Amino acid sequence: MGDGTRHLRRDNESFIKWQARRLTNTRTFASLDHESETSQMKRVLTVKDLSAMGIGAIIGTGIFVLTGVVAHERAGPGVAISFVIAAIVAGLAALSYAEMACLVPIAGSAYTYTYATCGELLAWIIGWDLILEYLVGAATVSVGFSHYLEAFFKDAFGWEPQTKLMRAPFAYQQDAFSLTGDWFSLPSFLIVILLTILLCRGVKSSARVNNILVVVKLIVIVVFIFGACKWVDPANFSPFVPPNTGKFGEFGPSGILRGATIVFFAFIGFDAISTAAQEARNPQRDLPIGIGLSLVICTVLYIATSIVMLGVVNYTEIAGTGRGAPFQVTAAATGMKWLSIFCEIGILAGLISVMLVLLIGQPRIFFSMAVDGLFPEIASRLHPKYKTPVMTTAIAGVVCAAAGGMFPVDLLADLTSVGTLFAFFLVHCSVLILRWREPDRPRRFKVPLGPVLPVLGAACCVGLIAVDSVSAIIRLVVWLAIGLVFYAAYGSRHSRLNNPERYALSEPMEVVGERHHTTHEEVKGDASPLHTSTPNDVKV
Repeated sequence: MGDGTRHLRRDNESFIKWQARRLTNTRTFASLDHESETSQMKRVLTVKDLSAMGIGAIIGTGIFVLTGVVAHERAGPGVAISFVIAAIVAGLAALSYAEMACLVPIAGSAYTYTYATCGELLAWIIGWDLILEYLVGAATVSVGFSHYLEAFFKDAFGWEPQTKLMRAPFAYQQDAFSLTGDWFSLPSFLIVILLTILLCRGVKSSARVNNILVVVKLIVIVVFIFGACKWVDPANFSPFVPPNTGKFGEFGPSGILRGATIVFFAFIGFDAISTAAQEARNPQRDLPIGIGLSLVICTVLYIATSIVMLGVVNYTEIAGTGRGAPFQVTAAATGMKWLSIFCEIGILAGLISVMLVLLIGQPRIFFSMAVDGLFPEIASRLHPKYKTPVMTTAIAGVVCAAAGGMFPVDLLADLTSVGTLFAFFLVHCSVLILRWREPDRPRRFKVPLGPVLPVLGAACCVGLIAVDSVSAIIRLVVWLAIGLVFYAAYGSRHSRLNNPERYALSEPMEVVGERHHTTHEEVKGDASPLHTSTPNDVKV
């Protein structure tokens, strides 16, 4: 059987074994390198842009909104410990992302990494999961934006807007839904639509806007920390870890762990840097620097901010009446009205930058999956002038805007966190697999201590998922089940990797064994930029 027919069913091969072999087919590094070299996306992002993307995506709803909710309902002042735990898990993931970004410098993030290591089925699952992460993540931030906009109007102009068009119609507390009596969060909807229009016009202009917003955001956080620290009352730290109420996850050690799974959302964002790999000028050097630098800066600011915040306002009062503006509650407690208004302006700018970066990442996941044939071809089309995936940017923006207008921040953040932990787990696994399968491939950056840290990181991800709410895990499983139905109905039938005959005229594909090396003559004779490998294949 020739190499070009390895995707076909073999003689005497059972249907189940054949399908299992197809589902574990992986992309070769030759095809990934070719895709990187021939990408039509504009390579315009510098290390400064990538670092700002990371900071812009990380510092957002997690610190500006969720700190108060988690302290009030889960961990008390011990939310600072929750941030430390979440930072350790995110830091281990960042190391694995940095190594994979050097090895696979193309768009797609964890989806592409998994495709190169674990095969098509797991790649689809993680790609579908990332769609949830970025869409719901941006929607979560848009809800926080509406909360702070409402507070800004009240403090700056003395005007309290009608909540009917400022808040979502649903509330979510202690894993239970209820109706709020409100209609729709119009600010959440409109800000996402405006950012979507900006993103359709090009990533470089979006990056310039993000850089400005990040500077404003960092200034505000530093001013908040130093401006409010003199109002810290040590009595508010007692007890630092409130006793458990008798229910798992409500204060005590279990509350800190449960809080860590929620505030873990605050560290989501550095992985969005890797989705822009095909638009980075020097991805193998700049991606690890951008990932590491953004995470370190944000971790230091998070811990300092949470300590000051819970020192100024007791954890029983930090959530405020709107359950979404702990910065505003803390600034108001100092009696310095200028600090409240200053913080609200900066936070609004900061939340916009988070949405901007997450909305950059989402369409590029769609794009990568469409290039591989797992999504309709229209998702892989680039705008002729701006070279952006304009169709998927528009679709993602509309869906995200609608979700932000309808659902509360607690539900959205909880759902995003467990999905992201699953993605991080597979990235750790990808590092381990490639250390074994491609030990000699050059790596500009390697996770230190051999396989120890990736194994530890994977274990931490599993641990945090285990203590997350059962309802969040169930919702993730349901989402993945929907994705598998879509894969069976469309992706498996249109996959370029497993259905090369569909693209025989335009982009014929060659399926090669794991250790087969493509020769110069083969490259000349094969117009396809995509190749596949079957890890369990042997030459016949």
